[in-house]
Amino acid sequence: MNEFQRSWLLAQLGPDTDPADLERRFFRLRSVRAVALEVLGERRAKLLADPLKVTVDGVVTMDLQENLRGIERQIDGVRQGPAPDDPGDVDEGGEELATTGMVAARCYR
Repeated sequence: MNEFQRSWLLAQLGPDTDPADLERRFFRLRSVRAVALEVLGERRAKLLADPLKVTVDGVVTMDLQENLRGIERQIDGVRQGPAPDDPGDVDEGGEELATTGMVAARCYR
């Protein structure tokens, strides 16, 4: 994993994420997107393992439903957004080619 990929992962997962753990996952999965999705999936599973809402009458109410929704939005963002090791990345030496057609604004006679 290069420094750019590590930076992207830390930006997606937070600066407190263990870089050694990310290295091990990358070695196994071979994709930074797969690493990010696996970590976010584990975080989602931990939230689902416990009750999302706990209320102690007159004392405290704890609601983790918004946290769950936030992680699900983050998972969707990682799936849809560009990742540093996507095929055809300009950073990886790939090239992008765009073509356009020219059409006259008016027809002259």
